[in-house]
Amino acid sequence: MTDTLPTIRMKPKMDPRRIRFGYPWVYDNELVMDRRTKALAPGTVALLEDEGRAPLALVAVTPGSRIAARVLDRPDVPGLDMAWFVDRFARALALRERLFSDPFYRLIHAEADGMPGVIIDRFGDTAVVQPNAAWAEAHLEMLTAALIRVTGVTTVLKSAGGRARKLEGLDDQDATLAGTTPTAPVPVPMNGATYMADLTGGQKTGLFFDQRPNHAFAARLAKGARVLDVFSHVGGFGLACLAAGAETALAVDGSRPALDLAEEGARQSGLADRFATRQGDAFDTLTALGEEGEAFDVVICDPPAFAPSKQALDAGLRAYERIARLAAPLVREGGYLGLCSCSHAADLEKFRTACTRGIGRGLHGSGRTSQLIQTGYAGPDHPMHPQLAESGYLKALFFRL
Repeated sequence: MTDTLPTIRMKPKMDPRRIRFGYPWVYDNELVMDRRTKALAPGTVALLEDEGRAPLALVAVTPGSRIAARVLDRPDVPGLDMAWFVDRFARALALRERLFSDPFYRLIHAEADGMPGVIIDRFGDTAVVQPNAAWAEAHLEMLTAALIRVTGVTTVLKSAGGRARKLEGLDDQDATLAGTTPTAPVPVPMNGATYMADLTGGQKTGLFFDQRPNHAFAARLAKGARVLDVFSHVGGFGLACLAAGAETALAVDGSRPALDLAEEGARQSGLADRFATRQGDAFDTLTALGEEGEAFDVVICDPPAFAPSKQALDAGLRAYERIARLAAPLVREGGYLGLCSCSHAADLEKFRTACTRGIGRGLHGSGRTSQLIQTGYAGPDHPMHPQLAESGYLKALFFRL
């Protein structure tokens, strides 16, 4: 059946072993980009061959992209059909059901779950799909049907706001693919608190499941503590800390709608009397809190990606350093500072260096020192592809000051 698939070929002298050993991407400069290959529609499923015409992998092709081909499966797989999608979803679901008692998790984490460029988060009976690669958009109807068959969800939403979609030449139009569009935020139980996820108007898919284990670690530090949660979104660290016995939590974010959701989550969690919000730019608010003489036992800063690309790396690292410099003086003696990064381009070593430099500058002249006590990553529902460093994007460093 593979005879019916178009073929693309690696250039002479390009070593195919990387693909044979599991690397999931083929770059445009590794392929023979002849007229026939360039004419393939974005998302075309094809057979990748080495220079000697030996089959290497079943791939999805986007000729105009830097990542010109994404590995989907072995070369003997004849193409994508309903059974292929059902198998992928069944494998992913088996892991999540072993990890979590409630159906709130990331179900598909792109390449690491064998569906390159695809993100699916589950919120009970609703799934939110980010089809960030052209092949997934081309197979969206079949993908949706298989998702419903395997998981039993009744509503499937398409979130089209990802930056990667533009690189694939895709639209930015959200849609309801199955079921009924939610008219209200969905309550999500996590780490003893209730979070409100706006699945149609919120950031990304509506909630960040990746920070779940880091919320839990921060909560272990927070009993009886005053907590400051900066870039809080819908209350991530603050609500988890309150559920674990924090005395108070102040959530800071630039988005009023996100803070409104955080306040509703606090009410539904029975924590509203100990929870407060402050809208404003994070850098300005940290500066103002310092000028006001405020101090906290636990301070967490979880900003958006300051370094989303290699071109933005230097500026992003300076921003991470500045956050650490402003946040460190707000931590009481013996207290804790958590600093997070979801930037693909800033690896752990570079991020840690920026944070420790910022802490050093922030505490300069005080006689205080710091200890790095924990390095956290995304939860196990965000598996890492062993050969793709980009899939391990989240870093969380916890310091005792």
